Amino acid sequence: MTTTVADHHHDEVPKGITRWLFTTNHKDIGTLYLWFSFIMFLVGGAMALVIRAELFQPGLQVVDPHFYNQMVTVHALIMIFGAVMPGFVGFANWMIPMMIGAPDMALPRMNNWSFWLLPFATSLLILSLFVPGGGPAAGWTIYPPLSVQGGMGVDLTIFTIHILGMSSILGAINIIATIMNMRAPGMTLMKMPLFIWTWVITAFLLIAAMPVLAGAVTMLLTDRHFGTAFFDPAGGGDPVMFQHIFWFFGHPEVYILILPAFGIISQVIPTFARKPLFGYTSMVFATAGIAFLSFIVWAHHMYTVGMPLSGELFFMYSTMLIAIPTGVKIFNWMATMWRGSMTFETPMLYAIATVALFTVGGLTGLMMAITPADFQYHDTYFIVAHFHYVIFCGSVLGMFAGVYYWLPKWTGHMYDETLGKWHFWLTIIAFNVTFFPQHFLGFAGMPRRIPDYSLQFAEFNVISSIGGFVLGFSQLILLVVVIKAIRGGKKASAEVWENPEGLEWTVPSPAPYHTFATAPEVK
Repeated sequence: MTTTVADHHHDEVPKGITRWLFTTNHKDIGTLYLWFSFIMFLVGGAMALVIRAELFQPGLQVVDPHFYNQMVTVHALIMIFGAVMPGFVGFANWMIPMMIGAPDMALPRMNNWSFWLLPFATSLLILSLFVPGGGPAAGWTIYPPLSVQGGMGVDLTIFTIHILGMSSILGAINIIATIMNMRAPGMTLMKMPLFIWTWVITAFLLIAAMPVLAGAVTMLLTDRHFGTAFFDPAGGGDPVMFQHIFWFFGHPEVYILILPAFGIISQVIPTFARKPLFGYTSMVFATAGIAFLSFIVWAHHMYTVGMPLSGELFFMYSTMLIAIPTGVKIFNWMATMWRGSMTFETPMLYAIATVALFTVGGLTGLMMAITPADFQYHDTYFIVAHFHYVIFCGSVLGMFAGVYYWLPKWTGHMYDETLGKWHFWLTIIAFNVTFFPQHFLGFAGMPRRIPDYSLQFAEFNVISSIGGFVLGFSQLILLVVVIKAIRGGKKASAEVWENPEGLEWTVPSPAPYHTFATAPEVK
């Protein structure tokens, strides 16, 4: 792709705190999202360490069971809605206008608002831990009857989910409006980078799935305070209905968390393999296929609720179908690397680790798709292992790949490669030490969401907890890497890497405050 680029004018950049409060600049808002995501990542990680400290030995050690359940619940909600989703919206804000040759996002004021909803909402969630009765303790899925019986913390959680959902929907509308209306001349839909494609599909998923969750938690709220009985069998309701509504949102949500990471990987691998991405068109269709299928598989989370056999068979086969477009993606990434002139800088290491470990998560997912087998795995630690291999290795490692890949473009300085490698190896080894043993705990029958366990599970839990603490603390290296790159270091060129593809590499590093005064031509 050849491009012609206009001269860059460095306009006056606003200073002080007001720059950040009232900004409508996509780079500033992207930066706010990324920092917020990282802070939440550390907060959610600290909660995970409380969980792992309690599970270090059998018996009740560190916290009481009720607080343990609050930690399990809030850890998941913060990681999903506070760390991973805002993190990817930060990438979207920073990169989409630069990748499509737009001067900014389509709806800049709304962009500012969609960010500032987040700190307010997550502070409500963290505040819930300090109200009488404590925070939500019903698990992250907030199933009734526990969520109907809980204290004020559950109400705060419901409001949190509403506000975070609003933020996500506003962000999604903005992303669709930008991509559909503001592409540079000559950039047809099938010339868009894959990161853009994954984000446009994710944005549609958000708009379709988030209102469903909002409906479910609103019904919970009315059950709690207004005398309805949607989920109360005594009044003619059904708690299983909540599960159906929740998972109709919950399964697309998994792909909302994962598709932007697939987009990042599809930018990183071709750069370091020094080859164009293999099978671009099939990648676009595979992404769309995954998004479509995600809406018809929700009840595979519910094999044990007493569905009719025909229902179980439908969900079993439709779940297995998702393996096909996902397999296409993995094949294409591997074919891109095949016989490429590869080098292994930190972004590439993360991209390869994402592909390898996400595949492990995908394979355990296929095991769980088989209904009779899932009866054994359901609600054991096997599930915990599976979804951490999918969400951490798919989303978070993909995010790390993106941070190292674009950090020189954002800051204008190269990051410290040695520290980046340290961060990579410690993260990968500690992650596997933490979560791989949990597969075996699950096979042996250790139930999840429990603060105490029988003696036979002790060894694997000790290993898992040690891995968890190393994994948690090694994330501070990333903080050091980012601060070092902001403060200085080797100057980054416009291209940063060797012949990368895309418009973002035609602008100087650091990217100027206003990127494209006149739109570039895409040939």
